[in-house]
Amino acid sequence: MNYFKLPFLLKLTLVVISIIGLGYLLALGQSIIAPFFLAFLMAMLFLPLATFLEKRLRLPRSLSTMAAVLLMLIILTGLIYFFGSQLSSFSKDLPRLRMQFNTVFNDLQRWVSKTFHVKIKEQLDYIDQGLSKLLSSSGVILGFTFGIFSTGIGFILFFILFFIFILNYRRVLNNFILTVFNEKHKASVQEAVTEIRIMTKKYIIGLCLQIIIVSTLTGIALSIIGVKYAILLAVLTGLLNVIPYLGIFISLFISCFIAFATGTPSTCIYVVIGYIVVHIIDGNIILPFVVGSKVKINALFSFLGILVGEHLWGIAGMFLCIPAIAILKIIFEKIEGLQPWGKLLGEDEKPDKKKKTYKISKNITLKEMD
Repeated sequence: MNYFKLPFLLKLTLVVISIIGLGYLLALGQSIIAPFFLAFLMAMLFLPLATFLEKRLRLPRSLSTMAAVLLMLIILTGLIYFFGSQLSSFSKDLPRLRMQFNTVFNDLQRWVSKTFHVKIKEQLDYIDQGLSKLLSSSGVILGFTFGIFSTGIGFILFFILFFIFILNYRRVLNNFILTVFNEKHKASVQEAVTEIRIMTKKYIIGLCLQIIIVSTLTGIALSIIGVKYAILLAVLTGLLNVIPYLGIFISLFISCFIAFATGTPSTCIYVVIGYIVVHIIDGNIILPFVVGSKVKINALFSFLGILVGEHLWGIAGMFLCIPAIAILKIIFEKIEGLQPWGKLLGEDEKPDKKKKTYKISKNITLKEMD
């Protein structure tokens, strides 16, 4: 069979048009695609539980799905209650935080004026007024913080419905993928789908473990330093850490702001040191040993993904872009002809690089994941 070979410029034009069209469709279907993709990620996380209930306890597919949904709703309700109570306590302290922050800021203003003899009173007054308005507007702060975790009741409702459908009809979706391709490729497609599902599940579980570990380490560090709202800031840091590079800086800025407003300026230095230590542990131990190196995205495409995700889906896109790129990387590496794109998204691999191992005890040894 003879294939018509397109010129390079025409192929490039078609690729660019396809990317623009896909981006337009993603932006247009934000209210549907974003909760659907999040539901897919959570379905991969709860799939082992649903499979266990079906195979070991002999429960029907509908009951195993509802059990997984019930567990997810309990966890979601607990998170909402936790952040609601923490933010309620934080909002009550806003007037006191505002007064304390203004006192510290005025002292800093006088020190700068006295030390450097620079006439910056008007500029500092303007900054002081802006910060005062920001601190006095509890609705802005609470609304921004709440917007990080949810984009509305409709998003949560669609997410729960999609979660139920994906778990309940996962076999139908799997059969659809297999029947789309030619019969002679069925075995290889089934193998690729199985590997992608396993790798995606491991990645999502590893990502959740990373959030828990980073939150725990940050909570311990902030508690030792004596920062107020250490638990809230720790959980926020763990969640924001999903956003590479930018997430840790955003959480560091928020923690330093709280530490500066509730303590002394020197406390911010200890907070920065604590975050640097946590980031080093996360990058050198938690990420390679818990998440794995096969789904690690390089800094260039991580940053581009964050920008594109924020532009398409807002805050939700910043959280979902990295798992989406990681899954694309897995798919590209399993499909013939797309392997170079998978390598482009990943880190530079050294063929002779040995896996790191840490011996915790006689029977416990940590080994770097693939």
